Amino acid sequence: MGRRHDERSALVRDLDSGGLHVYLRIPLRRIACKRCRMVKRERIEFLATPAKFTVRFENEIGRRLRDTPISAVASLLGLKWDQVRRIEESYMKRLLDATPFEPPRVIGIDEVSVKKGHRYRIVVSDLERKRPIWLGGKDRSAESMAEFFAFLEKRAPGAVQRLEIAVQDMWKPFRIAVRENAPRVRIVYDKFHVMRHLGDALDTIRKQEYRRASEKDRRFIKGQKYTLLSAREHLTLEKRRSLKLLLSVNRRLHRAYLLRETFGQLWSFKRPEFARRFFLRWKDQLRWQRLEPLRKFADMIERHWEGIEAYSRPENKVSLGFVEGVNNKIRVIQRRAYGIRHSEYLRLKVLTAFVDPRVLD
Repeated sequence: MGRRHDERSALVRDLDSGGLHVYLRIPLRRIACKRCRMVKRERIEFLATPAKFTVRFENEIGRRLRDTPISAVASLLGLKWDQVRRIEESYMKRLLDATPFEPPRVIGIDEVSVKKGHRYRIVVSDLERKRPIWLGGKDRSAESMAEFFAFLEKRAPGAVQRLEIAVQDMWKPFRIAVRENAPRVRIVYDKFHVMRHLGDALDTIRKQEYRRASEKDRRFIKGQKYTLLSAREHLTLEKRRSLKLLLSVNRRLHRAYLLRETFGQLWSFKRPEFARRFFLRWKDQLRWQRLEPLRKFADMIERHWEGIEAYSRPENKVSLGFVEGVNNKIRVIQRRAYGIRHSEYLRLKVLTAFVDPRVLD
C-alpha cells in the first residue's frame, strides 16, 4: 500500500457522439509506494497509454484501419497522421497479445519483398488456423529462417518437435533450415510456386517464338502474355478467341501450352506411385519437341521430386492456397501503407490482418 502523492486531471478523447468529439476529464492520482519508494500513477483500465485516449477509442480506430488508409481516418476524426499511426500500433500490439498462441502442426513458409533491390523478409503461417504467426529475418537465408524456429521454441517450448509438415517453395536455404532445425518435418512444395516456374518456362518459349516469327506473325504473339498464362476459365470471350488464334498459328506454343495445362493434373493423385507414373509420361512427351525451357523445368522437378510427390500422400493433404493468399494480402497492406518504412509496423500489420478483432471486446 501507499499514500497519495498528488493528483491532476487529464482531458481524454473518447468515442464521438452525434458527430461531435467527446472528451472526458479524468482525475489521475499518483501514489507513493512504501515498498519500492517510487511514485507510480494509478492505473485506470479504460485509459490507453499514454492517457490521451480511451481504450475503446483506440479500438475503434484500429478496426477502421484494417480496411482504410491512415490519412482517411485521421481526416475523419480530426487527428494528426502520426497520432493515428501510433494509435494503430498500440491497438495491434494489444490485439496480438490478446490472441491465444497455439503451437502449429502445419506451417507455410514464403518470402515477401519489403523494399526494392531484392530485400526480403520471411513470413510463416499456421495453415490449419489460417493466419501468419511470424514475420522476420534479415533476408531469405537459412540463418534468417532459423530465427523462426528459435522464436517458436521460446514462445512454446517443445513446439518445434510437434511440427509435422512445412509447405514451402523450392528455395534451397529454406529446405536447409527446416532439415537442420526440424529434421522430422515433412516438406511439401507449394504447387503455386511450382506452377509459377512452369508459367515462366512457357513465357520464355513465347519470347523465343516472338523473336523467331516474321513481322506478319508477330502480331499474333505480341501482348498475349496474360492470355497465354492465365487459366482458361478466367479469360473473357475476346481473350479466348485471341488464345485460339495464337495457338492455331504457332505449333510450338500450342504444344507448350497443352503441356502446361496437363501438368496441373499432378496435384490430383492420391498415391505417390501414380503421381510418379504421370510425371514420367509427361516428361517423355518432351522428347524431340525442342522445348528447352520445359526440359529445364522437368529437370528441376526431378531434383525436387521428394517434396512434390509428398502432396500425393493422404497424410500430407493440406490447404496450399493460403500461403499465396497471405502474400497477396501483404501486397495490399504495402500499397495501403505506402510511405511507411517502419519494419515493426509491417510486422504487426501482417500478423494481425487475419486475427479476429473481437478478442479485445
